[in-house]
Amino acid sequence: MRKRDHNVLTNAASLLICGLLAGVVVAAAAFPAVAMSGLAAKAGAETFGALPKELTVSRAPQITTLYASDGKTVVATLYDEFRKDVKLADISPHMQKAIIAAEDHDFYKHNGVDINGVARAFINNQSGASSQQGASTLTMQYVRLAIAYTATHPADVVAATEDTSARKLREMRYAIQIDKELSKDEILERYLNIASFGNGAYGIYAASRVYFQKSPKNLTIPEAALLAGLVKAPTTNDPTTESGKKLALDRRNYVIDNMVKIGAITKEEGEAAKATPLNVAGKRQPNGCVATNEKGWGFFCDYFYRWWLQQETFGSTSYDRERRLKSGGYSIITTLDAQAQRGADKAVRRAKSVNSKEAAMVAVVEPGSGRVRALAVNRNFKLDDPKNPANKPHSDPKQRKKGKRGNYPNTVNPLLTGGDGIVGYQAGSTFKIFTIVAALEKGIPLSYTMNAPQTFRSEYIVEQGSPAACPGTHFYCPTNSGKKAGGVQNMWSAFSASINTYFVPLQQQIGAENVVDVAKRLGIQFRVSKENQWANNKEYAHDWGSFTLGVSATTPLELANAYATLAADGKYCEPIPVQEIRDLDGKKLDIANPRCEKRVSTEVARAAVDAARCPVGDNSATTKCGGSRTAPRVKSEVKAPVAGKSGTTDSEKTAALVAMTKQYAVAGIMADPDWAQTNVKMKHNEPDGINPPVWETLRDAMKGKPRIDFEPPGKKISEGDQRSIPDVKCQSVDTARSRIRGAGFQAVVSDVRVASSCPPGTAAGTSPSGRTIKGGVVTIQISSGNGGGDQPDNGTSGQPPTPDRPGRPGGGRPGGG
Repeated sequence: MRKRDHNVLTNAASLLICGLLAGVVVAAAAFPAVAMSGLAAKAGAETFGALPKELTVSRAPQITTLYASDGKTVVATLYDEFRKDVKLADISPHMQKAIIAAEDHDFYKHNGVDINGVARAFINNQSGASSQQGASTLTMQYVRLAIAYTATHPADVVAATEDTSARKLREMRYAIQIDKELSKDEILERYLNIASFGNGAYGIYAASRVYFQKSPKNLTIPEAALLAGLVKAPTTNDPTTESGKKLALDRRNYVIDNMVKIGAITKEEGEAAKATPLNVAGKRQPNGCVATNEKGWGFFCDYFYRWWLQQETFGSTSYDRERRLKSGGYSIITTLDAQAQRGADKAVRRAKSVNSKEAAMVAVVEPGSGRVRALAVNRNFKLDDPKNPANKPHSDPKQRKKGKRGNYPNTVNPLLTGGDGIVGYQAGSTFKIFTIVAALEKGIPLSYTMNAPQTFRSEYIVEQGSPAACPGTHFYCPTNSGKKAGGVQNMWSAFSASINTYFVPLQQQIGAENVVDVAKRLGIQFRVSKENQWANNKEYAHDWGSFTLGVSATTPLELANAYATLAADGKYCEPIPVQEIRDLDGKKLDIANPRCEKRVSTEVARAAVDAARCPVGDNSATTKCGGSRTAPRVKSEVKAPVAGKSGTTDSEKTAALVAMTKQYAVAGIMADPDWAQTNVKMKHNEPDGINPPVWETLRDAMKGKPRIDFEPPGKKISEGDQRSIPDVKCQSVDTARSRIRGAGFQAVVSDVRVASSCPPGTAAGTSPSGRTIKGGVVTIQISSGNGGGDQPDNGTSGQPPTPDRPGRPGGGRPGGG
């Protein structure tokens, strides 16, 4: 609005008169006997003229609002003071008139200080009247509030509000200056946005929401009059209390009478307004992640909050960052996908109740951006009330004996994202994907075959007598689920059926340190101190025999993002909870931009994903998955191209599943966050296992989304150097073995005989036949002479590695599934 023109002589006169009156009024307050002396008037004028003219005004604290990714759905509000500045045009004219009627009838006539009001107050107060009058205009009241909010020290706040002559003089001097610099409407707008209305409502926007659950532009005459009456004494006149309701009603009607008196409304409008019953909500607005707009969204909100506190952009200390978040008035569009989040919330609670020891945890990440689309767990995000606790006894017997309670159903621990003592959970055979990537990077193709035995005697050293050791030795001896032989496998089939005795020798061949390095590049953080030591020392990592079987702790968020990196052709993106941040002025901040870099080659990533299509019921581009799938229902439920992997740990203490499309990567882990050595068996495919929450979340997230196929890998990285297999049909076993080895293959003789026209005991043929990779396994089939639903996750599980000496990882117990 245009600033009003000021007459120089009028302003000068105002300054002089205010100075004289100020001296008299102040003297009257302090020394009544000398109030009318010329000395008082002279001293007042001199003091008044010497005061500074410029008032530095800081913005009052504003609420920060978090929105879902659609930019409309409110996730939560965070604030120190519930306030949001609004334009005068968005404030009801009734409210504008009501505040003038309540506080400053001559607001549009004076120059910041009401000279007549000062004189009236002085005469009244000197007359001995029972009621004392003040002379503060709206402009002076605004000055007082602005000084208080600009103060950086508690003493300055006291000085801005205490009842002293110095404060009154300062307010007058600043008010006259502000009245010259701003239009009346600008002053009125600022005042209405900074005033306190009680019940945690600061500013007219907050007051309208708290007391009437509406926008300030929709306030009626009686509603506006009630709010205008509160600024004088919001605690005393609190209409939400029994003691304050009568006083608030009287004050409201007083304001209405004054609105009639100044001509703001007619007498008839005033009578109708006074006849309106007093009806207020008094509902304080939700604040923080314990009060999100939808149940279950608190864990995502908390993840955002923790992320914010780590960003140095918002301050040098976590305290500064928190204050900025809760007072900066930011509009933040988070990455939360309401559709995916609601689906995840329903899925985890359908699998397990909030009162279950087992935590069903699901994280959803968008490949190619790192945007975290959902975080859900069957817990209530809230602090348990110590005076009236609802949490169940601790699941760890040792802690339970001490009288401790568990973190269910209520917790604010970052179960899905890690931190604050949450180091993560073992994810079993989902880690085998890291071995595939490392092998591909070493030039070993997907078609690489090995004969996977029932038990593999590795070169990794463990403590002799350990359950993970071969009997009578100190060598690590992993087995398969059910202790069955895996047979001849390639990466597709071995990953599909989760063959431990394929992946441990493959890791041994390429170096466990390289597998660990892949995991680190894909975002696994190793929060357990010993695991972190091993992961960051190549010599130690080289001996980590059970790593491929998923014995290291991770979180659902890390796991989802690791697989998302592969779905994005090897582009790693730091997980991020925001996609747009705008400050109070509407300026967009760059900090919300994705932070990505290439960490795996496109060809390697595509080949790894091709293998990962097998376990979840999809077909690789070459359809070489084999017959055993560990989680085939994912494909039929999601009805889109999918990839992923399940995982189980020792004694089924945890269960995991990753399932992804090109648009979403979903990782779920079921575990007991309170007791890692739980005696509860975590499940997969049962209705209360981890698999249903994962595929249900992915299915619901994909509703309405296009079905995008994964790009197939190149022939070289999938097939490798193919060579012709010699024809050994009807030859003796020794001859067949010799010819196959001579052609550069590994020869294995099958234990099972097949019907053939060849003489019994001779070679009936080979598997595979025709061509296979150089150095691959070729099985010789033996002639008998008679010529003419879901598979279980094939693996045992993994305890943390057993050191062969302090600080050194051994093979560990068999990992799996």
